[in-house]
Order: sequence, then C-alpha cells, then structure tokens
Amino acid sequence: MKALPACLLGLAFATMGNAAGYTPLSKADVEIHSLTLEAKDAARERSIPVRVYLPPKKEAAPVILFSHGLGGSRDNNPYLGEHWAARGFLVVFVQHPGSDEAVWKKAKGNRIEAMREAASAKNYVSRTRDIPAVIDHLERWNLEKDHALKGRMDLEHIGMSGHSFGAQTTQAMAGQQAARWGIEVREERIDAALILSPSPPAMGDPAAAFASVRIPCLLMTGTRDDNPITHADPKTRLQVFPHLRAAPAWQLVFDGAKHSDFGQRAGAESGMTRYHKAILALSTAFWDATLRGKPEAAEWLQGEAAKSILKETDQWEMNDRARRWKP
Repeated sequence: MKALPACLLGLAFATMGNAAGYTPLSKADVEIHSLTLEAKDAARERSIPVRVYLPPKKEAAPVILFSHGLGGSRDNNPYLGEHWAARGFLVVFVQHPGSDEAVWKKAKGNRIEAMREAASAKNYVSRTRDIPAVIDHLERWNLEKDHALKGRMDLEHIGMSGHSFGAQTTQAMAGQQAARWGIEVREERIDAALILSPSPPAMGDPAAAFASVRIPCLLMTGTRDDNPITHADPKTRLQVFPHLRAAPAWQLVFDGAKHSDFGQRAGAESGMTRYHKAILALSTAFWDATLRGKPEAAEWLQGEAAKSILKETDQWEMNDRARRWKP
C-alpha cells in the first residue's frame, strides 16, 4: 500500500500539542499491509467482501469498521485505513453488495437512476445486517487456528465509521430508530461512531429517532455537502447533531467541503484534500479516547488543540455530554 503523501504528513506536528504532548497525526514510519477476505452469511446466502488494514504490532488491537457510501467498495478511502492502522488499530472496510460499485459499473442505462434505485429500503436493511455478520466472522477468525487474524483483534473495543449511505448504516448501528424502513436495529458490540456526511431520518421526528443513541459520536460534514442522487443537502445534514442528547457528541462543519472531499479512491493521490488532515487528526483522537481510553486524547478533543488544525471559518462544537465526558 502507498504511504500518505509527504505534503500531508509534513503538517502533522504544527500547533497540535497539549500539556501531555499528544499528537494524533504522529505515527510509525512503516508500510501498512492489508488483506482481502469474504464474510459469508449463510442464512442470507450472502458474501460480504472486506479489506483489513493491519497494524504494525501483532498484539490484539481495537477494531474500526468502515461502511462505504452508495456505489463504493472496500477499496475506497485508503487514507483512513492506512493512517488508523499505523496508529495501532485494526481496520475493516466492509463492502455491501447491492449498493456497491457494481451498481454503476453494470448499469446498462442511466447510471444516476441506477444509483437512486440502489438507495433502497432493501439495501439499507441488508447493510444493517452485514455489520453484525462481519463482526461475527471477526470473532471466529480471532480464534481460528492458523488464520491471518488469529489473536490480532481486541473485540471488546469496536468503533464504526461510514460515509453517506455508510453514515446512515453507522447511525443505525449506533441506535438510530429508522421509522422510514419500519425497523429498529442496534449493534451492541459497537462502542463509538464516526459519522461522515450524516443524514436525519426521511420520515418521523429526528429527536425520537436519535433519542436512543448513547455511544460517543463524532460527526463531520461541509457547507457544500450535498448529494444529487439522494437529494441530501448541507442544511439537512445539520439535523442530526442537535438530537444526540443522550450521547457525547462532537461536530465539525468544514467551510467549503463537498460530499466528495471526505472520500478517496484507491490509488488517487490527487483526491487528497486539505480536509483530510483534520479528518485524520480528529478521528484519531476520537478513537484513542473512546476505544483506548486515553485521557490525553479526550483532553485534546475537548480543548483548544483540536481547533489548531481547522480554519477559522470551520465550525467545531460539542454538546454538554462531550464536554464532561471522560474515558
């Protein structure tokens, strides 16, 4: 796997420290390796592709799951997988058949229309079942003799992230009630959620939908974060954070960030944006605090240090529970 561009890493140590010397962008100078696997859900006769980014050390590491957006794959956003793995997390990128890259690659007619059809209740439900199925496999692989992942995972500490449709998937796993689809799901094994381009429920009261979310949540969006396929827009994306009243919650709104600025196609170094530095820094501090219980990471998030990697026009906020939250 390719390392992150030097131009990005060169910014890592600029005005980011605190009293404890915590720096969320520092990492070991090592090559990060990944492997591809298939999690087979026999009950649904469904095969779920995953890409696993391995941390340098072989002892059991906290796990981060990632759910791609509509039309994506397990190979998207390597900048996240590589950095989080270099920081000592084992990262699992999940690919969701039915709403993955095959939708637009195999479209015989209008690709946009094919994508809209894939943003369906059926695929939403499939995604919410994919995540527990993958975690079940991780538990088996962690114990399976001679498996590449044997003993590599600390499955008592699992975080989940996702972008766009993957953000909706993450919200559901965190405990959002999905009235539109007539289902309520929660994955109790997930301890924290990073939500990129969040979305409120299309039907029902957002306050009721998010009332049961209690795990720490970090939300990120942008002032130009719209999506012509699903018709989500920057205004609606701001309707999640205010209703996370039972959970410690942080929110970053990037000035000028578009929907695509959160992503990166495999091998597309040109896709790196100025936003990626802040995404990596804030997400790493969030994972260190919530999955590793590091007080210095929580201090970094709750203090002035987090603002040092943002522009003055970016909006960074936290609710009262986040201000008081301790690992």
